[in-house]
Amino acid sequence: MTVARQLKRDKASPVLSPGDVVLTADEVAAAVGITRTTLARLVSLGVLEPTRRRATMFTADVVPRLRRVMRLHADLGVNFVGAAIIVDLVARLDRLNAELAHRSRDVRGERRRWISID
Repeated sequence: MTVARQLKRDKASPVLSPGDVVLTADEVAAAVGITRTTLARLVSLGVLEPTRRRATMFTADVVPRLRRVMRLHADLGVNFVGAAIIVDLVARLDRLNAELAHRSRDVRGERRRWISID
């Protein structure tokens, strides 16, 4: 299903996340700048997974991740699987840092609240 078809189907919900939009293998390959053969190789290596519905469909959130993988491969010579691991670990670190910052704000707020009570 192309982006346009997904948007027509979801008119009731105007806000879509990249995980809600489904792209064909050709659309993903074109967005990343790789061939369909390379995309198929990356799928066979486990670097990315198609949607459960069809083996030739992907959620749009794979595009930025796959661009990072390809950049690591091209710029640093990291193999595809290693590049995917690096991208996933960096994303996990980003999520953990955001969570830590959120919790730190919560602690500072609680501290201020306790100080004002005294």
